[in-house]
Amino acid sequence: MANNENKVAIVTGGSRGIGAAIAGRLAGDGFTVVVNYAGSAKAAEELVDSIEHAGGRALAAQADVSDAAAVARMFDRTEAALGGVDVLVNNAGIMKLATIADGDEAFVDSQIAINLKGSINTMREAAKRLRAGGRIINLCSSVVGLYQPTYGVYAATKAGIEAITHVLSRELRGRNITVNAVAPGPTATALFLDGKPQGVIDNLSKLAPLERLGQPEDIANTVAFLAGPDGAWINGQVLRANGGII
Repeated sequence: MANNENKVAIVTGGSRGIGAAIAGRLAGDGFTVVVNYAGSAKAAEELVDSIEHAGGRALAAQADVSDAAAVARMFDRTEAALGGVDVLVNNAGIMKLATIADGDEAFVDSQIAINLKGSINTMREAAKRLRAGGRIINLCSSVVGLYQPTYGVYAATKAGIEAITHVLSRELRGRNITVNAVAPGPTATALFLDGKPQGVIDNLSKLAPLERLGQPEDIANTVAFLAGPDGAWINGQVLRANGGII
């Protein structure tokens, strides 16, 4: 924990699911955590209370990541309140499923706005503001390599995140800032489970050689590795945290 004291981490979409697990783990590791949320203020405040009750430090910050001005204001407020930013975890995202033929314009635009543009908005600010030794950790997805029907647009936004991860790691040469991505496989969150019949969930649980769904804590552990001192030499990489599914 001592290595992370006085360090500040922003976790986008941090109020629930994988984001909440990441925020909790980083707080436990000594980071002051900014729990970003778009609309779920109550969940964010409850998470902040839980972190502080456990002895950690956290605050909630509302911002729609698809709004570049709102993202800039979130970084402004974080710097004013906490002195700076050391880690950005780009976790905010939505997943909508439809075939390419059936996905209408709103279906496409909403996923691009949040998953791709939203992450670009936060990376832009982080690239300008992160302190030396900082870390940018993007959440992409193992669906990029699975090529499942109905996941096309979602996978395309996450493939974009993989590409920009590699590029930004090179653009930040000389700054001692790493840029990596974590690609979860099927993970037991509301985002993933919503609307899926139990039979589909059971089948997905058996795809990985470890024969279970990932848990939010599995992803949080991977992010914590990249954010902490042991991940300092990992840069420009995509870590597939998926139990070996691909």
